[in-house]
Amino acid sequence: MSDDSSYEAVCSRDARFDGEFFFGVATTGIYCRPSCPATTPRRKNVRFFPTSAAAQGAGFRACRRCRPDAVPGSADWNARADAVGRAMRMIGDGVVDREGVAGLAARLGYSARQVQRQLTAELGAGPVALARAQRAHTARILLQTTALRASEIAFAAGFSSVRQFNDTLREIYAATPTELRAARPATSSLSGPAVATGGVLGTNGGTAGVPLRLAYRGPYDTTQVFDYLARRALTGLEEMVGSPGARTYRRTLRLPHACAIVEIDERPGDGWLECRLRLTELRDLTTAIQRIRRLFDLDADPYAVAERLGADAALAPLVGARPGLRSPGTADPHELAVRAVLGQQVSVAAGRVLGDALVAAYGKPLARPDGGLTHLFPRVADLAEAPLTELGMPESRRATLRTLATALADGTVRLDAGADRDRAEKELLGLRGIGPWTAGYVRMRALSDPDVLLESDVAVLAGARGAGAHLEDSEGWRPWRSYAMHHLWNAPRARPE
Repeated sequence: MSDDSSYEAVCSRDARFDGEFFFGVATTGIYCRPSCPATTPRRKNVRFFPTSAAAQGAGFRACRRCRPDAVPGSADWNARADAVGRAMRMIGDGVVDREGVAGLAARLGYSARQVQRQLTAELGAGPVALARAQRAHTARILLQTTALRASEIAFAAGFSSVRQFNDTLREIYAATPTELRAARPATSSLSGPAVATGGVLGTNGGTAGVPLRLAYRGPYDTTQVFDYLARRALTGLEEMVGSPGARTYRRTLRLPHACAIVEIDERPGDGWLECRLRLTELRDLTTAIQRIRRLFDLDADPYAVAERLGADAALAPLVGARPGLRSPGTADPHELAVRAVLGQQVSVAAGRVLGDALVAAYGKPLARPDGGLTHLFPRVADLAEAPLTELGMPESRRATLRTLATALADGTVRLDAGADRDRAEKELLGLRGIGPWTAGYVRMRALSDPDVLLESDVAVLAGARGAGAHLEDSEGWRPWRSYAMHHLWNAPRARPE
C-alpha cells in the first residue's frame, strides 16, 4: 500500500488493516492501529510503519485507547517463505528471547549482520527491537491480568533485568509498571479481567490462569474450527466440553520451559476469542500465545482469501456460504507430523483411535490430571526407539513412524516456526513410507502454509461431491490454496479427511 492509500484506511478506521501497518502522529508522539477511534490526524502529521517496533524505534509510544500492540499479526508472515517471513515467525515463537540474534541467524542460515540488515531495511526494526516490542506486550498482559509482582513479570516476559523492564515500559507506554497496572480496565476488549492468582499451575490451585482475548481480523467461522478440532481430539491430550455454539476446547501444551493447559471458548467476542492459559512457567507465555494463534489461524486475512477464491466460479458459492473460514494449524509441529502419519490412508475416526492408543502408551502423565486432560503428547525422541506394538499397526507403518520420529529428533527434518517449507516437504518425502498427501498435510498445518494443494483430495471432492472445482483451476487460487482445500472439505456432503 502507498502512504496515501494507508491514510485513506486510517480516515475510514478500516479494521481490515489492523496489524498490517501502524501510523504515528508527529504532534502527539503516539502510534495507533488504523481503526483507532480517536480523531483522525492531518495527513501532514502522519507517518506510517510496517511494525509496532518500527514506530517505537522512531520515538512513538503506544496509544492507550486503541492498544496497537494487541492487534492480529500480519497475514504476510505466514504467506511469505523468504528469510524475513521466516524470521518473523521465529521471533513470534520466542527464538530471539531463548537463543539470541545469533541463534535466529543460525536457523535462517545467514549471518547476524545480514539478518539485522534485511529486517531493518524492510520492517524498520531489527530482531532485537522486534523481540523487545513483543516482550513489552507480554509484560503489559501480565501486569493487567495477574497479581504477580513486577519483578516476577519482568523475568517472565523475557527481560534481562528489572531496570530494562522499567525503562522499556516507560519508553513504549509512557507509564511505569505500577501506572499500567492501575490503568487496567475491569473488562477490556483486549484482555480479560484481572485474576488473583499468577496463572501458574499449582499456585493457589491455579484454577483461573492468565485470561487473554486473542484478536483476529474480519469474520471468524468458529463452528468450522471447533468442529475440525473436535473430530480429531485425542483422549487425555484434548477435550471439547459444552454444547455446539458454546463449546470450550481444552488441551495440554509442551512448551520450551515446561507444560501448560489452555482453554479456548467457541463463542467469539467482538473480534477476539476468549482464552485462559495455565502455565507452569510464565516465561512460556509469549510462545504459548503464538502457538495458540497458529492453531486457530488467528492472523489470517479473510478479506484477501475471499477476494481471491470468490473470483473462482466453482468456489464462489462455498466462499459465500462460509465467511471467515480458517485453516487450522497446530500447537506442536512434531505432534502434528506424528498424527499425520498415524492417519495415513485411514479415516479420521480410525486415526483418532490410533492417536488415543499412542498417547495412553507413550504420553507423559500430568502430575495432576485436569478434567479429561491427563497426558502430554509423547516426545519424538521417545517414539524413535519405541516398539509401538500397542497401536496394532503393521510393522511397516510402525517403522515409518519410528523413522519420522528419529528424523525429527535428530534435526534431519525441521518443522519449527521458521523452517524452510520447500526443504521440509522434500525431506519428508525422502522418508520411507511418507507420500505426497502426508507431506502436504504436514506443510499445511505444522508449518502454517496458506498455499498447499492436496491434489488427490481436490480430484475426489470435485468428482464425487459435485464441488465443481478442478485441478486446472487451482493456479488462480494462489496464495490461498489451503483455504480452498477447507472450503472443498466443508462443501455440502463433504467431510474433512
